[in-house]
Amino acid sequence: MEARELETLVSQAYRDRERLSDRYVCQAVYETIDLLDRGQVRVAQKTDGAWTVNAWVKEAILLYFALRPLEPMDAGDLRFYDKIRTKQDLEAQGIRVVPPGVARYGSFLEPGCVMMPGYVNIGAYVGAGTMVDTWATVGSCAQVGKGVHLSGGVGLGGVLEPPSASPVIIEDGAFIGSRCIIVEGCVVEEDAVLGANVVLTASTPIVDVTGPEPVITKGRVPARSVVIPGSLPKEFPAGTFHVPCALLIGKRTESTDKKTSLNDVLRTFNVQV
Repeated sequence: MEARELETLVSQAYRDRERLSDRYVCQAVYETIDLLDRGQVRVAQKTDGAWTVNAWVKEAILLYFALRPLEPMDAGDLRFYDKIRTKQDLEAQGIRVVPPGVARYGSFLEPGCVMMPGYVNIGAYVGAGTMVDTWATVGSCAQVGKGVHLSGGVGLGGVLEPPSASPVIIEDGAFIGSRCIIVEGCVVEEDAVLGANVVLTASTPIVDVTGPEPVITKGRVPARSVVIPGSLPKEFPAGTFHVPCALLIGKRTESTDKKTSLNDVLRTFNVQV
C-alpha cells in the first residue's frame, strides 16, 4: 500500500477499533510496522530544522499491540513470552549486537550501530555509528541520531501516548554520560555533552550559568552545550530544600576532529562520564 493509504486506514482504525475486524485494515497496521523495522517510515523526522511527529505511525504501534497475541518466542538460547519478536537478520543489516542485547521488531538501527547488552524498543530509530552501551535503554519511539554515544545505564524514556506527543530526541554527535535519564520528549541537540547522572524531564530547569546571570530553560539542551547535574534551592512548608536541575556550564569548541574535540571538552570542564 502507499503511505497515504496506510495513514488513512491506520488513523481510521485508531479512532474506531471495530475496523480491526477488516483483514485489509490489519494488513495496513502490519505493513506500517514492517516499514518501521526497515527504517522506511519514522515516528518523527527533522525537516527544515524542526522535528515533526507522525502521529499515525504511533497509532499503528498501539494497534499492533492490540492485534498481537502473547506467545512463546526464541532468540537463540533465550526464551521469551511476549507479543513482539526481536529484530532479525542483524548481520545483513550491518548491526553488531552483543548478547544479551535486544532490539525489538519495529525499531530501526542504521548500519554501523553497536549494541552492547542494552535494549531498543519498538518505534525507536538509532542512527549510523551510534553506540548503545551496556544496560542503556532506548525507549519506544525515541529518535537517536548518528555518531551518538549512549553510555552505560542511560535511560531514554518511551513516549508512545498520546500519539501526537513528541518523543525523546538525541541529535547527531551527542554524548550522553553514564546513568543519564532523558524522558518526556526532551531534546538534546547536535554535539551536546551530558555528564554522568544528568536527569532531564519536561519540567527540569536547565540553567545556563555561563553568563553574569543564570538563564533557565526547559525541555531542550542547545547544540554543543556541556551539561552537568546540579540543584536549586526551593522553599517548602518544612523549610528550604534543593531540587534537581541541569547546569549548562559551557560549549564544545569547534574542531574538525569530533573525537579530539570531545576528549578535550571532557577534560576542560572536568565532566564525569
